[in-house]
Amino acid sequence: MCHGRAALPNVEGMNMLDALGRGQVPSRTTMTRAPVIAIFFAAGLFVVSPGCSEKGVGDPCTPEQEYEVDFNGFTLNDVNVESKSFQCRTRLCLVNHFQGRVSCPYGQNADGTPTTGTQKCTVPGTDNDYITGDLNDPITKATVKPQCTNRRDDRAVYCSCRCADINGNKPSDQTFCKCPDGFTCSQLVTSVGVGVSEGLTGSFCIKNGTEYDPIKDACEDTCNASTNPCPPR
Repeated sequence: MCHGRAALPNVEGMNMLDALGRGQVPSRTTMTRAPVIAIFFAAGLFVVSPGCSEKGVGDPCTPEQEYEVDFNGFTLNDVNVESKSFQCRTRLCLVNHFQGRVSCPYGQNADGTPTTGTQKCTVPGTDNDYITGDLNDPITKATVKPQCTNRRDDRAVYCSCRCADINGNKPSDQTFCKCPDGFTCSQLVTSVGVGVSEGLTGSFCIKNGTEYDPIKDACEDTCNASTNPCPPR
């Protein structure tokens, strides 16, 4: 029988990431939700039992950052890894090169008004807890970019786990998962800064055919209620 266990980062390590600055490695928590979150230009973290296909890989998840009204959304160039996700059996929610918010596929304008034929972005599970965006940013304001049709949330945001280290190996002193059918073990995090645990680097299970190519996967078309409908999953 296979038994999994999570290798979670220590709080001090994640606080160091916060210190690197909001632009590169933001970390957010709420009063009622307290996962550990980190964003990198190639990011990572976690995992489970060696030799066993991890249950729950590929399950949908909504990143905890989306429960904050001042969060404008993810950017296509980044990878976001959230550990201790209570939505995932793997305890890790992966955002692999995704634009916008899972909970608001059509986005909204800088003044907070919805795009044509849609509604304002709100905190998931609420009807009137509207997304205000970063009030300190006079340009972005309440803007939430619409999702890219070629990298929608079902292809880029889901529960995952760490399947190899930075060298593609699985040393015995660390814990890893085995990607299930339909998933590929892909290198996503090569470096997260000096003094940060190596457990934050390495490869993670991603859906087959979703490896990110900055040229091929450029965001040419976005969700639009009239021309490119993208109903929430």
